Amino acid sequence: MLLLDGQPITLEQLELVASGSLDVDLAPSAKQRVQQARKVVDQIVAEGKTVYGVNTGFGKLSDVHVAPEDLKQLQLNLVRSHACGVGNPLSP
Repeated sequence: MLLLDGQPITLEQLELVASGSLDVDLAPSAKQRVQQARKVVDQIVAEGKTVYGVNTGFGKLSDVHVAPEDLKQLQLNLVRSHACGVGNPLSP
């Protein structure tokens, strides 16, 4: 089991995870930090503060404010844009 706790992982560990030979979990301390960060973001949104990428567009659209009801879609689109690639997949 690879426990993600904020410390570096090795290429060998990454290879084992990618091949399905090693399971991954998030350490309780890391889960706590994620929850704390989420509270900060929720507070920013609740207070109506403007924060790049949280409730604005990205890049040239950074001056576009995104409505609270569209924030979930904004973040989903961000993950999707980072998850897509161009060209042929790399060889093993």
